[in-house]
Amino acid sequence: MNISIQWEAEADLVVIGGGVAGLTAARTASLRGLRVLTLSKGGPTDTSTQYAQGGIAVVAPHGDSVESHVQDTVVAGAGLCDAEAVRSIVEGGVEAVAALTDLGAVFDLGRDGEVSRTREGGHSTRRIIHAGGDATGAEVQRALNAAGLPVIFGAAVVEIVTGPDGVRGVVAVSDKGFGVVHAPAVLLATGGLGQLYACSTNPAGATADGVALALRAGAVVADLEFVQFHPTVLFSPGGVGRRPLISEAVRGEGAVLVDSQGNSVTAGVHERGDLAPRDIVSRAIHARMAQLGTDHVYLDARSIDGFAQRFPTITASCLDAGLDPTSALIPVAPAAHYQCGGVVTDTHGRTTVPGLYAAGEVARTGLHGANRLASNSLLEGLVVGGRAGVAAAERLGAAARITEAGPMRLPRADRKLLQELMTRHASVVRDGDGLRGGVLRLMGMLTDGEADAETTPRTDAAAVIRNLEDSALTLTARALLVAAAARTESRGCHTRSDHPEPREDQRRSITVRLGSDGRPKLVTDGSTVTAPWIRTTLRSAS
Repeated sequence: MNISIQWEAEADLVVIGGGVAGLTAARTASLRGLRVLTLSKGGPTDTSTQYAQGGIAVVAPHGDSVESHVQDTVVAGAGLCDAEAVRSIVEGGVEAVAALTDLGAVFDLGRDGEVSRTREGGHSTRRIIHAGGDATGAEVQRALNAAGLPVIFGAAVVEIVTGPDGVRGVVAVSDKGFGVVHAPAVLLATGGLGQLYACSTNPAGATADGVALALRAGAVVADLEFVQFHPTVLFSPGGVGRRPLISEAVRGEGAVLVDSQGNSVTAGVHERGDLAPRDIVSRAIHARMAQLGTDHVYLDARSIDGFAQRFPTITASCLDAGLDPTSALIPVAPAAHYQCGGVVTDTHGRTTVPGLYAAGEVARTGLHGANRLASNSLLEGLVVGGRAGVAAAERLGAAARITEAGPMRLPRADRKLLQELMTRHASVVRDGDGLRGGVLRLMGMLTDGEADAETTPRTDAAAVIRNLEDSALTLTARALLVAAAARTESRGCHTRSDHPEPREDQRRSITVRLGSDGRPKLVTDGSTVTAPWIRTTLRSAS
């Protein structure tokens, strides 16, 4: 991609992403006097935050404790949580929610006038606060948007530019053409990777942009193989793209999962039944569908009084699909939902590259481990986003001039074919042959993409952004498949049919970075290596 620069800007911090983590960081940094420029690929509500239904997990003032929330999180994380990170983020929840409330966010109240709380899968008590019944994310987004932070919408980052001292800024594209922003600090808050799959709860913009940008900037990523599939997504025959979520809170209020014969899906699977952690419920549904030869199960919510008032968003989605959840069973099936791993950071958003920060779903702080606990995502975005906004001040005064931009080669695969490949080989249940074959097939799909890498200037911002997205999905898919193939066990939301049990010697994160050849490599003792089975295949093919 040859880049002809049409505009320039300067900032102390560039925030990439307009959801909960990005806007919280931008606001925090701005209040501390930093010049902040926020770039958002979509519009004001084109974020994963907007679609979050359940709520925010935050320690309740009565009958709850930090220790209880930490324990629930660690249990759900299946041995890969960083206990210190979990405690740090959980402890920051009350203050972060208070700051959001001060900004104008309104949460639902109970009959006693206190903030209403519900319970979701994996939680030992009712600690989930919510807004608009099942529209918590929309209220969080509304409050942050209303803060009046300057955001350039329709702008995507092409590259994070670094030098000997770390970050120097970004190359971006907007309707004004290509531009550079000189800045000593950049925060990735780009959300997840749901568009890697044919069916997802994520919006169209969840194309793994942050993971790809971080890898190309020299950062490391970890735990990419842990993609959480939400167990209850509204099923429609042939449905693809973003599908409506049926919040875990529905089960928290008494709904039950049943199969096509009316039998419980989770009976005998886990002591918490339908409120077991998401990975366990998704596997139970997958197993029952395979056993009965069906493509969905059902959620029976008919016993919940006042369903339409408590869950107006879900009610509308069901009515749009032609069913009334107060009188009919809701067809559901697992779909890609959340990226548990991501760019490796500390609990203040610092990555392995000086001046590069990450917060929210794109980051791997150690909170989620191998499986995210329900409603810990907005919590993490608020807490770590705020801290990253503070941490960015440590880069004030650092050198931040971009002296050149381009050319770039961004190989990519056809998106539809890529989604089909990932859905087939890296979904709820995987196996070694499928994962290894998926890597090799994906490498073969790159031939046209590399030959057709951008070599001429482009003025159509939408077309450039689409190509950037496809490139990000392709690179992230390669990294995810390599990591998943290397994890020869089942743990959390990574289930291997050929290795059905966890292994103590694999109770560790798998870290990936880009090698000198531009391909994702496993990191071992600080050095990058190519997976042995890839080396063997490439050698035999040469």
